[in-house]
Amino acid sequence: MGIQLHKIKLPYAKTETHALIFLPDPASEVKKGFGIFTHGFTSHKGSILNWPVRLAEEGLACILFDLPGHYLGNYSEVESLEEFISEAPKLFAHAMSELKNSFTEHFPLYDHYLDDSDFTVALGGHSLGALLSLHAISLPAFHSYKRIGICVGLGMPPEGVTHLFDTPFYKSTLQVRAQLVSPALNPDVVFPWIKKDKEELELSGERLHFITGEDDLVVGKTGTEQLVESLRAKGNDVSIEKPAKLAHQLPEMAAAHVKKFLKDFGLL
Repeated sequence: MGIQLHKIKLPYAKTETHALIFLPDPASEVKKGFGIFTHGFTSHKGSILNWPVRLAEEGLACILFDLPGHYLGNYSEVESLEEFISEAPKLFAHAMSELKNSFTEHFPLYDHYLDDSDFTVALGGHSLGALLSLHAISLPAFHSYKRIGICVGLGMPPEGVTHLFDTPFYKSTLQVRAQLVSPALNPDVVFPWIKKDKEELELSGERLHFITGEDDLVVGKTGTEQLVESLRAKGNDVSIEKPAKLAHQLPEMAAAHVKKFLKDFGLL
């Protein structure tokens, strides 16, 4: 039968956003876990489509969703940055609920997996999606399960270093990109929030894995290391992987690294 895809919608504030559920081939070895992922700023779920495909091929049920207010994925609107900050992480919880329902419907013989103490949920994404997953991982919807955070292309620059976002070259590329998101998500307001949020993240006791390319100019040479050290200091178990080739604008190239890590982690 192969991998089964199901198109669904997730609630967000007064609107909704689109998602795809990836169920493994029933003839495969169905794994005790889920994968929940989303994309980066101004992008769409297709940018990391091969992540859930690779994992579903290994027997892991996954869901991939579009962030609201991102027009390449859907035409939903975000009313304010405050609303996005509050509501966007909850999409991981809504995605978990939908994936559980779909999994138990199509794999009734495996629904007991959800009660197994080894059932593991991998939450993550690329760039902004990765940051949102760090807010989502401690939500009540995931308290009953083992959790692993997968953060691709995420970091923060050392103090006093000019970030790529603040250079004239990068700012010149934003004229079009700014029109790919709701006005409330204009880069002029989103980028300062992202910077502040990474500095003030309150998260402890979680298992996290960061994957950033050595050639990722957005994160910078030591950006991920800076963020990882901050998270370790707060009591998180954090590992880091730095592939030679994984440019920020090519997150699909992380699929093999995500798959290998989860296999080594014991989820696949």
